[in-house]
Amino acid sequence: MSKAERDVEKAYPKADFVAKLRRLADAIESGDRIEIQIAGERIYVPVRAEFNIEHERSDDEEEIEFQIKWTRAE
Repeated sequence: MSKAERDVEKAYPKADFVAKLRRLADAIESGDRIEIQIAGERIYVPVRAEFNIEHERSDDEEEIEFQIKWTRAE
């Protein structure tokens, strides 16, 4: 079954953001599959995922993105 394309950016209160980061870090450290809900959709991240950090700067703002990428199994 094919999944619909999606590009979502969701703001969370600081406490919720911290909790998601903590659960994410614990799963990565233990080598477990990551399960996270973002904007109402549950996402399952496989252990083979790759991690990177991106920094962007423009004239009036800066952005840091913690990215997790993987190819879906067909």
